[in-house]
Amino acid sequence: MDIRAQLSMSFNLDKCIGCHTCSVSCKNVWTSRQGAEYMWWNNVETKPGAGYPLTWEDQERYRGGWEVVDGNLRLKLIKGNKLRTLASIFFQPNLPTIDDYYEPFTYDYQNLFNAPAGDDQPVARPKSLITGEFMEKIVLGPNWDDDFGGSPLYASNDPNLKGLSDTQKEMLTKFHKLFYFYVPRICNHCLNPGCVAACPSGAIYKRGEDGVVLIDQDTCRAWRFCVSACPYKKPYYNWATGKSEKCIFCYPRTETAQPNACAHSCVGRIRTVGVLFYDAERIEEIAKLPDNRLVDGMRDIVLDPFDPEVIAAARKAGIDENWITAAQNSPAYNLFKKWRISLPNHPEFRTLPMNTYIPPLSPVLHQAKADRGGVFDPETEGFFNEIDKMRIPAKFLANLLSAGNESLIIESLKKQMAVRMYARQKRVGDVGESVVKSALSASGLTPKDAEDIYRINSLATYKERFVIPETHRESKTTVDPRTMYEKRGSIGFGVKKKEFVGRQW
Repeated sequence: MDIRAQLSMSFNLDKCIGCHTCSVSCKNVWTSRQGAEYMWWNNVETKPGAGYPLTWEDQERYRGGWEVVDGNLRLKLIKGNKLRTLASIFFQPNLPTIDDYYEPFTYDYQNLFNAPAGDDQPVARPKSLITGEFMEKIVLGPNWDDDFGGSPLYASNDPNLKGLSDTQKEMLTKFHKLFYFYVPRICNHCLNPGCVAACPSGAIYKRGEDGVVLIDQDTCRAWRFCVSACPYKKPYYNWATGKSEKCIFCYPRTETAQPNACAHSCVGRIRTVGVLFYDAERIEEIAKLPDNRLVDGMRDIVLDPFDPEVIAAARKAGIDENWITAAQNSPAYNLFKKWRISLPNHPEFRTLPMNTYIPPLSPVLHQAKADRGGVFDPETEGFFNEIDKMRIPAKFLANLLSAGNESLIIESLKKQMAVRMYARQKRVGDVGESVVKSALSASGLTPKDAEDIYRINSLATYKERFVIPETHRESKTTVDPRTMYEKRGSIGFGVKKKEFVGRQW
């Protein structure tokens, strides 16, 4: 067992109101300088929608992430091997262009004040922040498709609509039937990051003490293979500095037990942050699983922080006691593994993303009969008889969060609905204890589970939502936790750990 620690963020998509406070907070703290105008380390997308950059989920176009080849014997980057990397080092056809993001712009506000007297009201023309030239018209911007999930231009181009029937697509893309939801995104700080493996200069590495993936600005040579290899398109190229940049999980804050800027500022309190322990020896094994088993494999690689063997292995690996305690109180562990409610974003990319999402409970269509209890009918064999009539088809959510495995989505939705029934019966008393008991039993939850889930998603305090241990850099252990797990992109799987000084092998 090669135990490591990972900071993980969970998002409750039922609570996100799309206010973009998280995006603005991140922008003000990290990307408000020249060259980073178009960067949104944290962005919020409307689903269904094309996303940012446009159609980033379409790996037939962008060629990001990993694939299994040679009869499930070997993992390789979809973008190609080292020879192909060398051949395309000066030209990468699968990179998103600035038009896929947007050309950052401002307005000529001075003209409003300095324009000479005339018959017409002066206007502020858009001006590019890259070239400094005036732009004819604005055709794209940050969060351009915000709240426009039903527009043909954006919603119909959502790659997650693949496999849905025409009726299901109509429910999601027609204005008079429209229902959309919001998906906040940051770097997933994956266990098997494609950006790390693709970097020719070895500038990207995954920190051992908290799992944060960083780009060494001194080593970066701006080849931009990190951009093409990341299926989530979260590394960005800074045109002013000639370096790549990405979300750093606000490690200067988390090292002092403070939550990330995006999580701290979240108006809807949709985010929780906690510690996961995982077995690094199994990364390749899990990444090679079939699509329908990837999420279960990711849950299996996450270790039980109460297991005496895990605790002993963590101590042997130099993990501090406060990290072990944090892992035992981690909301990320509870939501992802214990309660099996949250799910990773596009696990089929095989990067093993470490941020998870609670799928949204959408309204029920009018076919659900209120006189039969709506979604909950204790007299039917399946109990949750109307779950297939949710406004958001389970297939759409499965394409987004479970590599197409609808059973995992339905499991999560059933548990959320059972918890709502439990809370309603407790506070209002109009559901019936027998119905609640049946609902909890059908979803595999105990009353204690329901109480805890309800609390973390509704009433949790600051310290319950953000269980982030301090990093003790002053500690002197036999193994330095800052460097013992760092792996360079040129190493890959199958290479034994070597002795090295600092960051150099």
